[in-house]
Amino acid sequence: MEQTLILLKPDALQRAIVGEIVTRFERVGLKIVAAKVIKPTQEQYYHHYETIGKMISRRGQEVFDVTLRFMQEGPVLAMVLEGIEAVSLVRKMIGTTEPKSAQPGTIRGDFSHISFSYANKFGISIPNLIHASGSEEEAKQEIAHWFEPNEIFEYSTVHDKFTQGKP
Repeated sequence: MEQTLILLKPDALQRAIVGEIVTRFERVGLKIVAAKVIKPTQEQYYHHYETIGKMISRRGQEVFDVTLRFMQEGPVLAMVLEGIEAVSLVRKMIGTTEPKSAQPGTIRGDFSHISFSYANKFGISIPNLIHASGSEEEAKQEIAHWFEPNEIFEYSTVHDKFTQGKP
């Protein structure tokens, strides 16, 4: 079974919509195998966004700095979700990074709306609710960064037959 990391960002927690977002993942058949609310350090974010995600390399120092300030506005809910093709399924469910362009029915399309141009005009980060791993390799690196092996659980559910193809 494939695993992926999601971070429900400070705006999701501050808006009290965590339950709505998590429910979507559970309804589609993804299993929560790890979860914790944490207030990450600047070093943790640097490792996540630059060492793994190459944000500075791809988008520049200014975007990284704005993102880091935003992410430090409150705690995040870090979760590992497990399921068939979990990485691509979660990416499809959350919608594009720019909320304005995210399709209705996606998490970002339904719960956020700010555009890149608006955020850039005011020097703010886009409150887009959630981070999700972009590839299987990135998911493995991110999960190892955010969770110790003993924090990730294996268990069965009554839905495994229908959501994970298990007998």
